[in-house]
Amino acid sequence: MTTSSTTPGTPWPRLRAGDHVGIVSPASFPDAASVEQLIQILRGWGLAVKVGAHVLDQRGYLAGHDADRLADLNAAFADPEIRAVITTRGGAGAYRIIDGLDLGAIRADPKPLVGFSDITYLHLAIWHGCRVPVIHGCLVGENAVATVKHLLTSTEPSVRHRNPHLMSVAAEVPGRATGYLMGGHLGSMAGMAGAGLPALDGAILLIEAERTVGIGQIDRQLTQLIRSGALEGLRGVALGRFPGFEDYTDRGWNLIDVLRDRLVPLGVPVLGGLELGHGPDPHAVPLGTTAELDTGSGTLVLQPPAR
Repeated sequence: MTTSSTTPGTPWPRLRAGDHVGIVSPASFPDAASVEQLIQILRGWGLAVKVGAHVLDQRGYLAGHDADRLADLNAAFADPEIRAVITTRGGAGAYRIIDGLDLGAIRADPKPLVGFSDITYLHLAIWHGCRVPVIHGCLVGENAVATVKHLLTSTEPSVRHRNPHLMSVAAEVPGRATGYLMGGHLGSMAGMAGAGLPALDGAILLIEAERTVGIGQIDRQLTQLIRSGALEGLRGVALGRFPGFEDYTDRGWNLIDVLRDRLVPLGVPVLGGLELGHGPDPHAVPLGTTAELDTGSGTLVLQPPAR
C-alpha cells in the first residue's frame, strides 16, 4: 500500500441491525459461559452471530492449535456476510499466527477487529499491512459494552476523559496534540519491535499494561521501542491503566518515575488517567483514526472508525 503512515485508516461500514458478526479465539481460550454471554450481548443489538469452529478449543493456554485459530480468524475476515470480528479474550498466542493473516482479504473487505491485551499483536499487524482501523476494547462491563457498541454502530466522534484518581495522571506532560491513535498493550508493542511493528510517526501512542513482574519490565519495553526508532515522529502519548503498580516500588522508584524518565525526553504531550486497557470495565477506543489529545481539558477526542 502507498498510504502514508501519518494518514488515518479508511473507515469501514457501521454495523446495522441484521448484520452478521464473527466470534473467534485467536489467543487464549475462554470459558463457555463467557462466550454465551458475548453471543447474547451481540444478539441484543439485533445482530446475527457466527461462532468460529475452534472458539472453545484448548491446547495448554492456547485456544487450540495455531493453524485452527488462524483458520477461524481468516475465515471471518473472508466471509462477506461478517461485518465485524469479535475476539473472546486476549491472554497469549496471537503473536504466533501473525504471519498467516490473510491481509488481502482484510484489504478487500475492511472490517473491525475488536479486542485488546494480546490482540494488540493483531491490531498492529493489520495496521501495518492494511491501514484498517480496529477497536481496542472488549464486551465485559457496562462501559465496555456501551463504548464498543458506539464505535461499531455510530458515525459520531467520542470522547474519553481523564480519571484523576488513576496512577498514570502523575506522568502527564502538558500540551495538546493531534494524530492518529495507535498502540495498546505495551508488552505486545515491544514484542513487535523488529518484527513488523509499524512506524508511529504522526501517531498519538496509546500505552497500557498490567503488572506481571515489576517496573523493570516497563523500563525494558519502553526502552526497546525507543531504541528501535519506532517512536520517532510521535505526536503524543495517551496513558491508560497500569493495574498492580499502584503500591509497588523498587529501590525508591515507582511506575511514575519510569514513565517520566522514558517519556518526558520524547518532547511530546502525555495525557494520563484514561480508563483504557487491563482492569474492570474498560472503555473502548478506535485505533487508526484521528485523535485530539488535550491535557488542559483532560480529554482524548476520537473521530469515528465507522462511516
